[in-house]
Amino acid sequence: MQPVITVGLDGSPESLAAARWAADEAEKRRLTLRLLHSWPLLAPEPAHASSEVDQNYWAKRLVHTARAELQARHPGLTIVGSLVADDAQEALLQAASESEMIVLGSRGLEPVESYFLGDVSMPVVARAERPVVLVRAETRMEGTPRAPAGRVVVALKLHGSSDDLLDLAFHTAATGGVPLLAVHGRSVPLHARVPWGMDHAATDEMTRDAQGELSKALRPWREKYPQVNVADSIRLASPAKAVVQAAEGAALLVVGRRAHRHGVAPHLGPIAHAAIHHGRCPVAVVPHD
Repeated sequence: MQPVITVGLDGSPESLAAARWAADEAEKRRLTLRLLHSWPLLAPEPAHASSEVDQNYWAKRLVHTARAELQARHPGLTIVGSLVADDAQEALLQAASESEMIVLGSRGLEPVESYFLGDVSMPVVARAERPVVLVRAETRMEGTPRAPAGRVVVALKLHGSSDDLLDLAFHTAATGGVPLLAVHGRSVPLHARVPWGMDHAATDEMTRDAQGELSKALRPWREKYPQVNVADSIRLASPAKAVVQAAEGAALLVVGRRAHRHGVAPHLGPIAHAAIHHGRCPVAVVPHD
């Protein structure tokens, strides 16, 4: 099967924003874009049917309208529509296993500046075999210029392999022509705290050790992508807080989650959870060992 980026489409502003983001990314990566709409009650396709009797008319129109808009923006992009008569969650998980990444819309709740993830999005994020990107609805006023592209931010824990996260982060930065920031947050332990603040000798040693580990993790990727302008940052704060703050104005935030193992309930760690619920930019959640 030809490599594709799949976007879940339901006609909401959030899913349309996701489709636009996915189209931009597919064009940069020279991949096919697949627009997937799933509904269990889709009828088998008749040989000949007019719009008046076609039970799938509105589903087809939804996909056709989105495809027409995206094709106008990206004339050279290959875009395919896909209607699936299945539960949305199962259809998206199957599509994720066949795609380079899957892109979903997320609904922003402005009073708390957070994401709302429905019954479909969260299980897909937690169980998908490939990266899942969550995109909020665009808030730019019609007629105003787009903001300059921000950098790619990747959150690293520095224990275990980070290759899957770094592969996505560096490739996205390279194809988008934007810089990359690798961030590691580390909470200050109790022994490094003193009544007047922090023991700077202890925190300086922590920072040096973490900086060495971070530089080691980034070295092969800097060599593989010499065209990417790379910066790194060690932040003495809770990892979740450090990552969310670093992602302000970013083009993409890349975070990891442990790959789902049979017999273990899928879940997200605190960094991924904070990024999904409080990050303002698109968030890519990457499964890794």
